[in-house]
Formats: sequence, C-alpha cells, structure tokens
Amino acid sequence: MRLIAKILTVLFISGLMAVTASAQTDSLVSFDDVEFTEITEQQPVQQDSIAASTDKETSEIAYSIITDEPETDKSSLWAIFIAGFIGGFAALIMPCIFPMLPLTVSFFTKSGQSKGKAIMQAILYGLSIIVIYVLLGILITVIFGADALNSLSTNGIFNFAFFVLLVVFAFSFFGAFELTLPASLANRLDRKADRGGLLGLFFMAATLAVVSFSCTGPIIGTLLVQAATMGELLGPAIGMLGFALALAIPFTLFAMFPSLLKSLPSSGGWLNSVKITLGFLELALALKFLSNVDLAYHWNWFDREVFLALWIIIFGYLGFYLLGKIRLPHDRPMDKLSLPRMVLSMIVLSFTLYMVPGLWGAPLKSISAFLPPQSTQDFDLYTSSFGGTQASNTNDGKAHKYSDIFHAPLNLNVFFDYEEGMEYAKKAGKPVMLDFTGHACVNCRKMEASVWPDKDVYRLLNEELVLIQLYVDDKTALPTEEQYVSTFSGKNVRTIGNKWSDFQARKYNSNSQPYYVLLDPSSEEILVKPIGADYDPKSYYGFLQSAIDKYRNKS
Repeated sequence: MRLIAKILTVLFISGLMAVTASAQTDSLVSFDDVEFTEITEQQPVQQDSIAASTDKETSEIAYSIITDEPETDKSSLWAIFIAGFIGGFAALIMPCIFPMLPLTVSFFTKSGQSKGKAIMQAILYGLSIIVIYVLLGILITVIFGADALNSLSTNGIFNFAFFVLLVVFAFSFFGAFELTLPASLANRLDRKADRGGLLGLFFMAATLAVVSFSCTGPIIGTLLVQAATMGELLGPAIGMLGFALALAIPFTLFAMFPSLLKSLPSSGGWLNSVKITLGFLELALALKFLSNVDLAYHWNWFDREVFLALWIIIFGYLGFYLLGKIRLPHDRPMDKLSLPRMVLSMIVLSFTLYMVPGLWGAPLKSISAFLPPQSTQDFDLYTSSFGGTQASNTNDGKAHKYSDIFHAPLNLNVFFDYEEGMEYAKKAGKPVMLDFTGHACVNCRKMEASVWPDKDVYRLLNEELVLIQLYVDDKTALPTEEQYVSTFSGKNVRTIGNKWSDFQARKYNSNSQPYYVLLDPSSEEILVKPIGADYDPKSYYGFLQSAIDKYRNKS
C-alpha cells in the first residue's frame, strides 16, 4: 500500500504534464492584442488526386491514416480528467486527509442509524465533495472566461505568476509554512454541518475541503493552472471532477465496507515524505512556466542547459531524500530504508542520470516536450550530427528575416517570414510547409525532437520542402510601419506573434499549434489537408510525401 501511495506521487506529476502533452494540438494563440471572432465560412481544402505511380499510391495510403478529423477537444479533456483523478488520489494520501478517513467513516457507521441509511448518507457525502470541487472549477471559468483561459498559456505576466505560485506551493510542502484558510470559516462550516440532513452532509464535505486546504491547495492550484492554460472552456471543471471523484470514492467505499479500513497502513512519517516528494515535483514543474516567459521575450537566460541542470539537481535531491540522506522540517529520523523508498529512489536517480547526457545535446525524447528548444543549447553534439550550420540560413548571402531572434531546429534551412519564404520557394521550385508554432507549445517541441529527426522525414524537410516557421506567441514588437489593425478581428496587431496568429486564423480558420500547411508557392493552393501533431514518423512522412507528389504532378 505504501509503495502504491508513493508511486502515485510520481504519477501525479506525469498526469499534470499529460494535460499539455497528450492533446493533439495546443491552443497557443496570443490574444493580448488580437481577438478572434467566430468564423462562418470554411476555406476550401484541395483533395488528393489518385496517382498512377506506385510511390504516390504508397504515400496516399500512409497519409490516409491521418486525414480524419482529430478529436482534439475530447483528448484534451480526457487528459485533464486523468490528471485530476491522479491528483485526487495523491491528495488522499496527504497528512491532512489520510488520517480523516477512519474518523469520517466512523461518523456514518456509528450514528445509530440503519446500515442502509448510513450507506445512503455516505453516497450523498461523496456527491457533495464532487459538487463542491466541480463548482470551484466552474467558478474559475466564469471569472476568467474562455478567451482569457486560452491566452494564459502565452501571457508573460501569467506565466511568471504561475511560476511563483508553484514555487510557493513547493515551499509549503517542504514545511517552510502552511497555506491555510481562516479558522473561522472552518468553524462556521462545522457548526452548519451539525444540523444534519442533506444540507448538513454538504457542509460536512465543505468542512473537509477547508480543513484539508493546506495539503490539497497546492495540488488543486497546480491542476487548475494546467487546465486553464489548455484553453479548454470546460477544462477546470473537468479537472476538478476527476480530482473530486478520486477523493470521494474512498470515503464512500470505506463507509459502505468499514472492514476495509483494517487494510490501510497506519499514519506516520511516510505521509510527510509523500508531501515533500510532491514539493520537489511542483518545483520541477514550475520551471516550465519560467521557460515559457524566457522564450517568448527572448531573455536568453534560461536555455536548455540551465533548465536541465536545475532538473538534474531537483531530482537528484529527491533521490537522496528518499534514501534518507536529506532531512527536512517535520521529518522523523529514519532507522532503516524501506523497500518502497529504495525502489522509488532507484527510479528517481535513474531518471536523473538519464538527463545528464542532455547537457551535451542528447535529445532526451521522453521529456523533450517540456524542455526549451534544442536550438537554445550552446554546446550541442547531437544537432551538429545532422550537418549544416545556422549560417546556412541565408538567402543570396543575406540572413533570413528574424533569424537573429529565432533559431532553426536541427540545422534546417528555415524561414521565419511568410513573404520571404514564399518568394524563395517560387525560385527554388519547391512546395512550402508552413509550421505554425509557438515558444510555449510542448507538442511543437515533441514533433521537432521525436518526428523530424527521422531520416526519411528529415530528408523531405531538408531537401524537398521550403520550411517556414511562424511563431504565434512571440512578444517581439513589429516595426511601427508594419503594425496594423486587423481586418479580421478589428484589433491592433503590434507583435510578431499577433501578426502570425491573426494570419493563421484569417487564412486557415485555425488557432492551434502545431499546425502544418503544405502549399503550392505559385498559387498558394493547399496541397493536402492541414494537420496538427502526428507522432508517427511513417504517417507524417506520408503526409509530406503526398503533398510533394501532388506538387510535382501539377508542374
């Protein structure tokens, strides 16, 4: 039981990361100065023609796998729900809640009522917990609104605020202080809980939520931050539904079957260890938000090596803490190392060692979505193996526009301006791939680290296509003469990110990243149906090759 409890703490952070990584696309459009309105007319999409050649048929078959409409909203909401569910179980084994299980269950079993009525009260108590937390999620949505939730993922002030918030949560778990709600609120709710009946059960659940806030607050806060930055309207409510469901089920089940309480481990120092483990994980997650700000504003303080060095230190400390080599406030002396702690420390320290080669440029594909781009690495042995240099990003001896602030992944010859890239493609006689991307787009980084390096995919990107990357969340101000009022939204377009996000929504009826559009540069005709993230290299290769074949057949 203890091993499961401690492993849940690792699963919790994985679930939170899955909120942003498992969805097929990330909504990362900056709405600081641009507002997108509802689009009623759809741009025509060119259908693939059937080619006679065997190569063309092969690429069409491969591409057909990914031409169905992606259910991005459903996958995103499921990821949020799962993260909330894991977070609820992590909260259950915190020091503020776990000891309350037998106390709460005994209230229903010893109230002098029939077993059937006690079970019904337990069910209503569980439902009350769910209602309270779901209402909290809905309240977040009502306060901020759908557009504001969508803009949180790229807003520099909010990202920095989230970083500070998660650091505060981490220090709270470490024992530096406790986050508590006013005691008067808990006392008032407790008095109302004594009334009995349905209303009394509701206030009893509310009292649990308030009293346990010092433990659940950081978990709920982290979950709401991640759900909000997904830009899903129902995200916070769905996240809270998963959290509350995981929290309510044990209370209800143990009330129905009190004998199961005997199987629970006794409270002890291990509960504080769970809390501190979560503190380390919160601290690691906080760095992702700081990285988003650094990339969007081009501070260049927080590159890939710095990020990895901090993660190595954080997880190294966690590994040694689990071994009992480090003690924090409220920790009890550890006479012997238990098997669960030894196993978990081995996992954490192995992960720490796994990250070390990343300091020299190893791609670290399993966590690449959360790291700063590979191009921010100063000493990179991996990218140099692809050949070419950043100096190759020139056109007629002149550096590409914006190449001083953006860096091409994998030493590809990338343009960062639409007009410049299209002009070059016309001269070169190659089709164009528009890559609508973003600094805070975790799926964009995952595609660049795990799909683009595939030898067949890389060959097409490097030799057969003209790649244009358009960053929709960049905060660099446009020259005064290039700023304008959008005819699409009526808002001022002042930054590079504003320009390309407005362009993507106006031209392609989309505001998600990554978003890949393959064009004929002469007519700007869409060659194949645009797609978002596709982590299958063979499928993605088929998507690219089908567009190249169609372009050649037209020439």
